[in-house]
Amino acid sequence: MRIGALNKSITIQRALMIPNDIGEPVEAWVDLATVWAAKTDIRGSERYSAKQTMASTDTRFKIRWRRDVEPRDRILCEGNYYDITGTVELGRREALEIYATRKA
Repeated sequence: MRIGALNKSITIQRALMIPNDIGEPVEAWVDLATVWAAKTDIRGSERYSAKQTMASTDTRFKIRWRRDVEPRDRILCEGNYYDITGTVELGRREALEIYATRKA
């Protein structure tokens, strides 16, 4: 994997249930890791539903291989949040492709 292609800093986040001030569990996103990635926008779409326009962008991130990235996580890149939809291992644990969707 060429290091020069990894030109975006991304933060992988995971939702955890953390007790609030009165002991009730609430969902909070915590940083799992900050890594360098190659980002490629694959497809964008827009639809009109319930008098609102919904837009989304499908994106592929390529990072060095990690075993702890799961579809329940999300990615923060350049101020935008991407919901992870799937991962694919490349080679023998050389790299990881992460497929994600950004909704606007």
